[in-house]
This record gives sequence, C-alpha cells and structure tokens, in this order.
Amino acid sequence: MSRVVLLPHAASSVTSARRGLCSDLRACGVAPGTVDDAAIVLSELLSNALRHAAPLPDPFPSECVQVSWEIGGAAAVGDREGWLEVAVCDGGAQTLPRLARPSASALGGRGLGIVENLAAKWGTEVDDRVTTVWAVLEAAIASGRSAAPEARERTPGIRDGQGGTRVPATPRQQTARA
Repeated sequence: MSRVVLLPHAASSVTSARRGLCSDLRACGVAPGTVDDAAIVLSELLSNALRHAAPLPDPFPSECVQVSWEIGGAAAVGDREGWLEVAVCDGGAQTLPRLARPSASALGGRGLGIVENLAAKWGTEVDDRVTTVWAVLEAAIASGRSAAPEARERTPGIRDGQGGTRVPATPRQQTARA
C-alpha cells in the first residue's frame, strides 16, 4: 500500500495528512501503536516543511508540498512485521533539517528529536530543487489482521534518489541520520 498526496503549503494540511495516513494504515491492519507513531512522525516532518521550507517548485502545482507513505516488507503481504516509510517533499530551505538540542525552556526545536526516537532511521535527500525528508518505522500488522488486498498486489519500492523513479527494494538504504 502506498499513497502520494499533494497538499497546500498551509498549516491545515497537517490535519489532512494525518487523517489520510491513519485511515490507510488502519485499513491495512497496522497495529495501533505504529499508526500513532507514524502520525506523530508525519506531523513533525510536515510541520517543519511548512514552517521552514518553500513550496514545491514548477512543474508542481503552485504553493504545494507532497507527502507520501508506503508499507513494505512482510507487512505489505500480510505478515506480522515489515516497514513503513513516511516522506515529505518541499522546495527546500536555506539549510537542511538537522537534529537540535534545545534547552529545557525552549519553546521549539524538538521535532526531529521525536522523529529520531520513533523511527528506525530518517534522513534527507536533495534532488534538483526538491528536498525530501523521510523516516522509516517498523510496522506490525495487528493481531488477527492481514494487509488490505491492494497492498498484497503492489511491489514494495522506494525512490532511488535519481529523479523519483521507483525500484523494488527494502526501505531507505541510507543508515546515517541527518
């Protein structure tokens, strides 16, 4: 199961993205804890993009960002364990996203720390004028459930970093965290 969604470069898009992600994951029988973690990760990545980055450049529609999610590995075919990749693409910023160490009294700066704690790995890719921040989480199918039929029919894959082509693979091969 995978989905790619273009959303307005607006704060209201965070709620829309979370609802779509949670609905898809529940329909595929993903364990509730994984659904919750994925929703938090997507919210953090998308909030950062909306706050710090520009909308996607042409040829994308004006003032948009792109979010995507994909279930793969064993979870895509109904087994108990697999992976879930969540990604946000935007028009980039002056600097790449990086983990911050805010003071205890700081009002912000904890988002990527949360992502780092919930995800198995995360990172950033820059391709031409598009920046993608992604995170991979371990995904478990809830007890007694199997993946949705459309998930079983798809071949799992990820972007190959060369212009957005999809290739069969395990989740992101990079091991370094941004």
